[in-house]
Amino acid sequence: MSTPTAAIFDVDEAQFEQRVIERSRSLPVVVDFWADWCGPCKQLTPALERAASARAGRVELAKLDVDANQRLSAAFRIQGIPAVKAFRDGRIAAEFTGAIPPAEVERFFDSLLPSEADELADSGDEAALRKALELDPQHQAARRELGRILLLRGETDEAIELLEAAPGDFVADGLAARARLSGDEDLAAAFEAWDAGDTAGALERLQDALPDPERQDLIRRVMVAIFTELGADHPLAREHRRRLSASLN
Repeated sequence: MSTPTAAIFDVDEAQFEQRVIERSRSLPVVVDFWADWCGPCKQLTPALERAASARAGRVELAKLDVDANQRLSAAFRIQGIPAVKAFRDGRIAAEFTGAIPPAEVERFFDSLLPSEADELADSGDEAALRKALELDPQHQAARRELGRILLLRGETDEAIELLEAAPGDFVADGLAARARLSGDEDLAAAFEAWDAGDTAGALERLQDALPDPERQDLIRRVMVAIFTELGADHPLAREHRRRLSASLN
């Protein structure tokens, strides 16, 4: 089996969106902000390249000349170099400034890689999700996705126990609220639509049921979960968030 080739490349403003931001949605991209006149940069860059090479196929290293890309440097508020920023899922996940020792560079790169629990959680398989939670009982994604499986299978008590122990996860919170509404026949069509990917239909049905004061908070939590899955800028999320706000005020 061939060894993955390390992805180490120069990047400029024209390429940054595609090669760093978009690429980071698939794997971490570390950006080295440097300049030719910077002595500490020349000390740090070889350590960055070694770390990236050792993790070929799992992380990439982009090198950006701050003198040639001043607008981009200003956008990221680069005030001192070398500056290193790691991007994951389209945003900065970790960063440092200055030439740090090689051992710290190695630890920095390791912190960006998925753990064994992360890799198990990504599989979506029930056995793998349970194993992920054994390794990391606080793993939010594993807890949420296992809770979803149990909820869809009708095991609502265990689903609620799992999902309500995932603080700060809006999707898990919404799934827990859905579990508490699982016996409500009026909402069955909304939940079926959600499961089928018909988020527009699901949200319309939930909006119709929203005026009921006894169910209102649970329905709100379900809707927030759907907004979160859609993404804040999705047109459906924007429209129904506005309508939800108007209904609650």
